[in-house]
Amino acid sequence: MKALPNIISIFRIILVPVFVAAYIFDSNDVKYSAIIIYAVAGLSDFLDGFIARKFNAQSRLGKLLDPLADKLMTFTAIICITVSKPILLWAVIVFFVKELCMGIGGLVIHKIAHVELPPSNMLGKISTAVFFLACGVLLLFTGITDGVATIIIAFAIGLTLVAFATYIYTYIKVMKSRPKKADTNGESLCNRQSAQDAE
Repeated sequence: MKALPNIISIFRIILVPVFVAAYIFDSNDVKYSAIIIYAVAGLSDFLDGFIARKFNAQSRLGKLLDPLADKLMTFTAIICITVSKPILLWAVIVFFVKELCMGIGGLVIHKIAHVELPPSNMLGKISTAVFFLACGVLLLFTGITDGVATIIIAFAIGLTLVAFATYIYTYIKVMKSRPKKADTNGESLCNRQSAQDAE
């Protein structure tokens, strides 16, 4: 049971190329096969989170795999949607830049501060769910006009950017609250200087 959430997350990652294949080769105007795969990914996301919390099966690997699976599927979905609606290309760019900044920033803070990165907060989870649902709506209702599609994605992107701002604030708090290491080099230098003065 301990490894089950990670197995489900890996399954969701495997679904990403399957989703792409279904989207490309489904000849229907509405890509029903891709939508089913997308829905399975969403349900399995809920399932692995529920199992992890219910049976205390959370792990460091799971903290990496779970958001990775979410981001890969969502990013892939918005790219596929943009093929049909090029007007949404800006959303792909914003989403990619935001995720890149989060990834690099988290890695830098982890290396510098030597602390565990804070987990996703409620706003982050909500924004992820909203973006996931927004992509699902655009996949299902292909007749939505470019204007309405832009509004839907703009709302979802705006929410993710607000969540991103809260992550930045949390990262700053983590950096400020971390214990400062003693400057051993400085202490050694002072000790040597004191010894020389004593001589």
